[in-house]
Amino acid sequence: MKINCKWTAFCCLVAIATLSSCSSSNHSSGKGFVAVMKPKESIQGVCDNSYIIAIVPFAGNNQIDAKAPKSKEEITKEVNAKITFLRDKPDYNDKGMVNLIVNCRGELVQCEIDNKTKSPELDTQIVAVFAEMKSWTPGTVNNQAVDTSVLYSFTIKSGKFILN
Repeated sequence: MKINCKWTAFCCLVAIATLSSCSSSNHSSGKGFVAVMKPKESIQGVCDNSYIIAIVPFAGNNQIDAKAPKSKEEITKEVNAKITFLRDKPDYNDKGMVNLIVNCRGELVQCEIDNKTKSPELDTQIVAVFAEMKSWTPGTVNNQAVDTSVLYSFTIKSGKFILN
C-alpha cells in the first residue's frame, strides 16, 4: 500500500495540534492551538527545546510559517543544478520529505530527511543544498518569534526534483 507523504504529514500535524490544544501551556494565549514538537534529544541552537512549533497556519490562528531565503522555484532550480545523483538517471522516480528546524532568531539549526528516498546518496545531496539556506525569517505564533519545524515534501519525476 502506498501512502502519500504530504497527506500523512498534514494528518500528523492536525492530530498533534488537536492533542496540543487539549493541554495547557505557559506559551499559549488561548488563541487557536499550536502543534508542539517534542524532540527526543536536545537540538543545538534552538531558543526553547520544549517549544518547537509545527506551524499550522489558517485564518485567525495567528501562526505564520518561517520564511525561507529562497522561493520554492529557486530551491527546485538549485537542487536540480547541484545534485549529481540524478544527472544520468532520466527515468528515476522517487519522493521524500526534508525536515528543517528554524530557531526563533531565523537561523537554520537542523536539516534532515524525514521520509527517505530509495538512495542515501540522493538524500545526502538534497540535505546539503537545503543546509546552505542559513538565514530565514522566523515563524511566529501570536506575533512572537518561535522555533519552528518546516517540512518540504518533494517528488522526483523523470530524474527531476520538484518541491510539492
